[in-house]
Order: sequence, then C-alpha cells, then structure tokens
Amino acid sequence: MARILAMSWAMRRFPNLCMRKGWGTRCWRDFRCRPDWYTKCVMSNQARQGSVKDPPMIQLGDMTIRMLDGGHLSLDGGAMFGIIPKPLWSRQVEPDASNRIALAMTCFLVESAGQRILVETGGGPRGKYDEKEHGFFQFADHWIVDSLTAIGVEPESIDIVILTHMHFDHAGGGTRPDGKGGFVPTFPRAQYVVQWGEWDDALHNHVVMTGTYRKENLAPLENADVLSLVTGEAEIAPGVSVRLMPGHTRFQQGVVFSGGNESLILPADLMPTSAHLGLRYTMAYHLLPFANMENKKRLLHECEDRGMGLLLGQDPQHVRFRLGNDERGRVALERVD
Repeated sequence: MARILAMSWAMRRFPNLCMRKGWGTRCWRDFRCRPDWYTKCVMSNQARQGSVKDPPMIQLGDMTIRMLDGGHLSLDGGAMFGIIPKPLWSRQVEPDASNRIALAMTCFLVESAGQRILVETGGGPRGKYDEKEHGFFQFADHWIVDSLTAIGVEPESIDIVILTHMHFDHAGGGTRPDGKGGFVPTFPRAQYVVQWGEWDDALHNHVVMTGTYRKENLAPLENADVLSLVTGEAEIAPGVSVRLMPGHTRFQQGVVFSGGNESLILPADLMPTSAHLGLRYTMAYHLLPFANMENKKRLLHECEDRGMGLLLGQDPQHVRFRLGNDERGRVALERVD
C-alpha cells in the first residue's frame, strides 16, 4: 500500500514521469488534451459546417482533400467516454440536458491521380431513421450528397468509397432509398473499400450494440457487386492507403494520406474526437477496449516520431490536428487550419 501511495504521489508531482519501463521515453500520461479546448475554443469552420460551397481544403502535393459535412448526430456522453467519470470528461465537452454530446460526421473527398475518392459517408438521409432514432440521435437535415451537390460533385462521379467500418454513422450515406421501398448504392460507379473481416462481422452482427450494423447499409452493396474487400494494409490509390486499427471493431481500418512530404492519418473511432486523446478515454461502444488503448498509444507515438497529422472525423469543432506540447510540457493536440 505504501508503494502504491508513493507512486500515486510521484505521478501527481511529476506528471511526465513514467513509472513503468519499456514504454519508451513517453508515458501514457503524456497524451492528453488541453482541458479547455473542446468547449471554450472558438468554433472552427472545419466541422459541422453544413452543406457549403467552399469547404475547407488540404493540399498534399498533387492530392486535394476537401472536408465535407456528412451530417450531425448526438450520442450519450457517458457511453462516449466509457470508464472516465463525468466530472472529468465534462471538463472537455459539455453535454445537453439528456447527457448527449454533439458530434460531427466529417467525410473526405480526395482527388488524386485523376480519381475521386470519398472517405466515409456519414449517417445518410434522414428517411433512413424512425422517429425514436431521430429523437435520440438528433440527426441533422443534410447528408453527404447535399455537401457534394453544394460543390458541384455528382454521386456518379465518385470512383472509390472507403469506409473505415460499417457502423451506421460512417456507412449510412453509402446507400439511399430507391423510391420503391428498397435501397441502392448512393455512388453507383464506385467500388466500396472495406476490410474483409469488418464486412464479415457486419453480416454476422458481431457487435456490442443493437442497430449499428443495419441491413439497408449492407445488402444493397452486396447485391450491386460494388464491394472491394481488402485484408490488412493496402494501397487504394497513389497516396491513399488503409491499414487495420482494431479496437472499436475487430477490423476497423484507418486511412493514411501522403503527398508533398507530408502525411495525415484518419484513425476513425480509435480516436474520434480531440477529447479522446487520453489513452483511457475510450468509448463503451468499443468491442476491444484494451486493444483500442494500446493501438491509440502506438498511433500517437508514430505521429510524434514521424510528424504525422491527425484527422478526427467526429470532433464537433475541428478536424485537422497535430501533436504539440502544453504549457507543462505534456503532449497535447494543436489545431491546424
């Protein structure tokens, strides 16, 4: 007991001290978010922007990435932060009267080597959800097609769709009503890139939540023969690759964008928002919470070592970040405009 109390005092007194060997020069305690950013910073124009004609853009060499609003939703704050007590997570994000927190569903339109690639599709049109679901999730009126239309891009012009996983808030925009009581792919010319294991888990509903893998998001893709299933790391197009990032699901994939001597990574729900920087700030929705924590640690070390930037698709205020240090020398997130 005395040793435990001594270690606890030391970690409070010296927050950068790692009490365990073999973890490198930085301890998990180093990875945290500045506690006032999430609620007190000025709302940026990168997330929850609506369907706009001039969305924020990133240039990586010859690759162009536009950040598009795929819709909004709200989820229970307690579930979004798992074992972290509300007095801690509510310092970083303010819940509503029903304890929900606002989230974005940012999608990324990539133009590279003559191809148009859409990464993530958001939740889809409002008509996919019933009154009860609208009451809880608080979906926005717009969806990814509205954001594409606003910039003059037709769904038929998309060549590839990359889905990090098949949960409805990421894959829901991949299909839409056909007007006859059924559903069809939203992007009829595109190949939909999904990890083979994720697709199999989706078909067999290998999940801790109900209603997350939805038939209307799966069957139309299979019936239309537009699936391109990959296993592990794969290059999808020049400068665009995917790799496994398990934790939230067993076979979730992250997306890496590289060009102009710079790389950005979209870790999806491995780290959905800036408030999830801390390793133990993980969602109760995770299928593999310990794996999520370990893989997040590896991701953050890689970003630090290689100077990679982060794209956090569900952060309600900002999307693009890099690792930096706070006033006490601890690793923190810095917004990149």
